[in-house]
Amino acid sequence: MAGLAPRVDYLAGFSFPVGGLAAGKPRVLRLGAEILLSTGRELVYVFDSGGRQLTAVYRFPGQVWHLEVLALRRMLFVLCAWSGVYCLSLDQAGRSVSQSERDEEDSEPPAPVIPVDPDACVLPDATLRAFTVLDGALVTLAQGTAQWKLQLFECPGPGQARPLGKTGEVELSASTPPAGGPGKPEAPRFLPVLCCVSPPGCGASHGLQRGPRGFVLEGALFGLLFGMDATLLESPVVLCGLPDGQLCCVILKTLVTCSSAPGDPKALVRTLHHLEEPVIFIGALRTEPLPEDGEDTRCDCLVALGHRGRTLAVKASRDGAGSPVPELREYCLPGPVLCAACGRGGRVYHSTPTSLCLVDLARGSAPWLGEEADVPAAGLGGLPSLLCPANLSICSVVTLTVSPRPPGGGTELLALSARGRLLTCHLEQSPEAPWPSRGTTMDTGRKIKDLLCSISTISERASSLRRAVEQRDQALTRLNEALNVSCALLSRREGPRPISCTTTTAWGRRELRDVLTATCLLESSGGPRLGRGWVLCVQVLPGARAPDPEAAGPAMTYTVPVDQLGPGGRREVTLALGPGEDGVLDLPVTVCCALFCSLQEALGGALAPSGSFGDASRDEDRPDTLPGPGGICLPLSEHTVDLLQGLRFPGLAVPPAQASGPSGPAPDPVDTFLEACCRPAGPEPPRATYLPPSMAAITVSAELLRAAWGGRFSGTSLSCATLQWLLAENASVDAVRARALSSIEGVAPDGTDVRLTVHEVAVADVCPTGPLQAAEIQVQSCSLASVCGVHGAVLRRMQRVVEEQAARGSSPPDLRMQHLHQTQASHEALLREVRMLRDQLCEEDGAGSRAATATERLLRVYRQLRSPGLLLL
Repeated sequence: MAGLAPRVDYLAGFSFPVGGLAAGKPRVLRLGAEILLSTGRELVYVFDSGGRQLTAVYRFPGQVWHLEVLALRRMLFVLCAWSGVYCLSLDQAGRSVSQSERDEEDSEPPAPVIPVDPDACVLPDATLRAFTVLDGALVTLAQGTAQWKLQLFECPGPGQARPLGKTGEVELSASTPPAGGPGKPEAPRFLPVLCCVSPPGCGASHGLQRGPRGFVLEGALFGLLFGMDATLLESPVVLCGLPDGQLCCVILKTLVTCSSAPGDPKALVRTLHHLEEPVIFIGALRTEPLPEDGEDTRCDCLVALGHRGRTLAVKASRDGAGSPVPELREYCLPGPVLCAACGRGGRVYHSTPTSLCLVDLARGSAPWLGEEADVPAAGLGGLPSLLCPANLSICSVVTLTVSPRPPGGGTELLALSARGRLLTCHLEQSPEAPWPSRGTTMDTGRKIKDLLCSISTISERASSLRRAVEQRDQALTRLNEALNVSCALLSRREGPRPISCTTTTAWGRRELRDVLTATCLLESSGGPRLGRGWVLCVQVLPGARAPDPEAAGPAMTYTVPVDQLGPGGRREVTLALGPGEDGVLDLPVTVCCALFCSLQEALGGALAPSGSFGDASRDEDRPDTLPGPGGICLPLSEHTVDLLQGLRFPGLAVPPAQASGPSGPAPDPVDTFLEACCRPAGPEPPRATYLPPSMAAITVSAELLRAAWGGRFSGTSLSCATLQWLLAENASVDAVRARALSSIEGVAPDGTDVRLTVHEVAVADVCPTGPLQAAEIQVQSCSLASVCGVHGAVLRRMQRVVEEQAARGSSPPDLRMQHLHQTQASHEALLREVRMLRDQLCEEDGAGSRAATATERLLRVYRQLRSPGLLLL
């Protein structure tokens, strides 16, 4: 095969921002000897390639995103950001400006600049992101908040200021909401791609003129891709390449027939493929030799390129019976792809930040590797199994187009570089180019250099794929670890769990204030390890755990990363429960501990791009989205912190043996002074002298208490063992056990005194066999809130004991039913009196002597209801 001799000519230079032009927005088109280009700003240049001078410069009201031209009508269509589609006639006279009159790097073009009249906006729509034109149709793609919308309009003719009207529309798949706020919209990073595909004979029979993004497919491939409906209707088809990677198609004539109502996406839209990365280019080419007449321009291969180099090629082949079947192949080219174009001979040109590359879908090899090169080639009528890109030694091309057949033969590429330079690259066939065995030293060196570049590219790709495999292996390891931990914690095996979390409470000193803290201890006794992605979540819920989650107040959640917790490892988290700045500590609170595995941490590396080619790809190849905050949540424990755990016992702080000994180190004088300043002046109010203490009592049978202890307090009296059992979760329980106390006085978090007393009593008239041994638990305090809090804590413990005994199937002792009926009748009478007194207080509005008498009587009735108290068996 003959070699290729690339030659690059510099035509002109245009202004560019600092850092160069960005890919995706600049455009360049050739219309005979004229070149129309946009650098992604608000200007569109008309450049005469023969005279190498500007003939017109148009200024649009916003950034130019896309432009197309109808050659026969010489009509220019321009899409402006956040504005809409403008239509201009290129036959309008414009002042010719010589290239020598301006500086290449000048930020502004030479005067005059022709401002575009706002009336030239034929389709005002701020949501438009792409369009393509036919002779009689204008196809647009708009981005909504939830979906893309494809619309079909009648194309305006010469002299018409507005399109004739919308003839059809359909909604495509879900889209990403536009970035930025309504006041300051942010330009999208990737714009969708639209092109028009026609069946053979469609343009001739309907008089349609294809735009620069239109092409004709062979009948077999057209029918395989778009179905019998498009073939029978002989209708053009619009291909949509979306930023999320979807490649969709819509038959234009079905939109026209459904113009009276929005189309059904399920019936009108068909998804051909998903590249899983933003679609940058859609095109078609011919890979088979042309007929002898050489006039057949029908393409036999459809090509789509993604931003990170994933390439799709579709061709119609024949099976063993001779029937046409689709042949679809995916390739991975160096990326990120900035732009691409299809040329003659089955060649696809694509640009990366480091080079302009060429691949040959007809052969699969670089055109100058020769027929004897050892590369995989296409089968008979099929696509190659491997594409080997060839470097053309041109870098940073941001937009590219293939010119029609130049007079001298070969191929001519029209390109715009990132620094605003307009270039032409001529690829001339050189039949006389000798092979390395007969060639010159210069040709041999160039071919060796090209081979080394190809080897380097393949090596980089292999290295990136190896890194991708390693990342996926790590992600699978973490997922397997999460599965093992989940099975170990959710299985109903008997015995201790391999990973547990216990919660203890204690009073500490922080910032000259006493603070109740909860310490959560995460321990691993064996089993699976906890690695990257695992966190310990501690949630503090106000109030005890209730059946109705809405009954509780707002919760506070703390997350602590767990890094490499293996067997025998421990992690400790200490939280301050209160009191807060207002000095209030509301108990009870529930502390819930759980393990959470974040899928974003576990899979983030595996979802990252596998390859990086050049410095630009390291920033642009990052995935747009990662998994959200979902993951695996495994509950570990729930612990209720109540007033029995929040009581402090100042009298037990210093044992009697140490009280008479030498005093400890002198306190810090600064702390002593600050504590004295914080202490209220004057004597404390003698509330105990005029307010009688409130009291509540609970009577529990000794048999039920001993069953709850399980033999832990053998050799201890019933009253002392009961008190130790109630304070088992309090930090002072060791001092209570050492002194064998049956009555103790403590301080509640709000500073009020609380006395907790346990008496051994004999309850008569309950069992027919005689008095029943029991323990009476009394709670006494001047604060009714403290009495209620401690009383509720005792009841919760008793409720748990009763439920455990009921689960074991234990039966209560024989009872005298007459005594129970009498007790119930007396309590019902007291409750009726309570309701009567409350109604009386409501009628009296709390004023007068009668109201005071009713209040005093109501308090006496409440005491009668609490005494002798509740008996639990």
